[in-house]
Amino acid sequence: MSTSNTSSANDNLSQGNMLQLSKKLQDNIQLISTQFPVGVSYDLITRELHVGDTKAYLLAINGMCKTDILQKIFSDLQNPLYVENPTVENIANFISHKVGYTSVQLMDSWEEIQLNVLCGPVALFLDGFAQAIVIDVRTYPTRSIEEPDMERVTKGSRDGFVEAMLTNANLLRRRIRSPKLVFSRHFVGKESRTDVAIAYLQDKADPSLLARLEQAIDALDVTSLTMGAKSLEELLITKRWWNPLPCVLTTERPDVASSYLLEGHILVMVDNSPLVLVFPCSIFQFTQSPEDYYKSPFVGTYFRLVRFLCIPISLLLMPTFLLLGAHFPELTEAWKLMDMEGITAPRLFFYVMAVEFILDLFQYSSALTSDKYSGALSIVSGLIIGDVAVQLQWASTEVLFYAAITLLASLSLSDSGFRDGIRLMRIFLLLLTGFFGLPGFLCSLFVVLISTATTPTFGKFSYLWPLFPFNKKALGRLLFRSPTPKAQPSTVWGRGKVE
Repeated sequence: MSTSNTSSANDNLSQGNMLQLSKKLQDNIQLISTQFPVGVSYDLITRELHVGDTKAYLLAINGMCKTDILQKIFSDLQNPLYVENPTVENIANFISHKVGYTSVQLMDSWEEIQLNVLCGPVALFLDGFAQAIVIDVRTYPTRSIEEPDMERVTKGSRDGFVEAMLTNANLLRRRIRSPKLVFSRHFVGKESRTDVAIAYLQDKADPSLLARLEQAIDALDVTSLTMGAKSLEELLITKRWWNPLPCVLTTERPDVASSYLLEGHILVMVDNSPLVLVFPCSIFQFTQSPEDYYKSPFVGTYFRLVRFLCIPISLLLMPTFLLLGAHFPELTEAWKLMDMEGITAPRLFFYVMAVEFILDLFQYSSALTSDKYSGALSIVSGLIIGDVAVQLQWASTEVLFYAAITLLASLSLSDSGFRDGIRLMRIFLLLLTGFFGLPGFLCSLFVVLISTATTPTFGKFSYLWPLFPFNKKALGRLLFRSPTPKAQPSTVWGRGKVE
């Protein structure tokens, strides 16, 4: 290809036009050299071959294709006993009769070929044809399938989603062997071109919600999904600063994701991320745990109710204790909540905020520490730091006791995003209660309730469903663990929209 032709090709790309291949192999090789860093990037595989007497050129990414399968394919193509005709005359017949592999496509658009090569498939260019043979022999480096750390159960399956989207789709397909299970593929990001798959059951998913979700994903104008599924979540839902609770439920368990599919929910999977987004979302979904269904109905119901009770305990225990101790000391002494001798309201407020900071520091450090050190970290934090804090009068024994109960209640909530949102709301309650007393407590509690009710969801569904709009049957299923015969998701409950 001449210099002028190369410049013209680059101009077409800059204007967004679709480049077409040439019938001359040398021109296609020149085009590849202008669009790929051939000879500069070490992970590019390029090789000139012969298929019979026909010249060919191979383009692939090292490490993203199965070299053993490629070796077998090209070993056959270069075998004179296998290739009867020395020259390839019809490329479609050549693929049908000579390329003995399942996933093979014929492409003539350069942009499609370029995108496929960057995703892992191999492109084979033949002299005399303005088309390329794309062989999907991709393979991605990935970790083994194992149970997610944040969603562990004592019984049940031990598999979890990984960073490979195709593997995650297979985990769902293994559980739902229905021809109505669909995985719709999309691309997001001008530079990253990240694979995004929408999973749903055709006879159960809401068609209007599905169409709106597909349209929103296709309309995203971003460079890349830097943090995978989390970045996509923030792009799909505009979240305001006064809404700390999560807007989308995420899971890394295939069994949980499968149950939501069967209930009519829509899943969104992002390549390179083990998190699966569940649409639509309500606050009660964050109180659910697969552990409930691996126990008997009575035991599962008991622990589910305990988990519901842990939400108000985590949110209100410390603010209520601060309110009574700082502004109603006579009630505190009468109810023997704390020994108020020598403790003023400002000092108690300092105690509570210091312990909150210590607990947050402890949780953050534990989450980022290796498992081999987490046990020692717990002992140091619980014994040494707590004892020294009391001796230095940075805290009291009673404050540490109520803070420990608050911490245990928070850890019972399996979703970390929901747990962190509750923590921010609790700190907000503590600050207003400490500065303004009972009026501050009541006003902050009202703001927390308004913030929860106005938490945005995709599709403008109610965040408080099935409490509002009220659905007695759905609310009963959420509060009580039903036996398996009654818990079959045969129908989809209607959800009220809040415009």
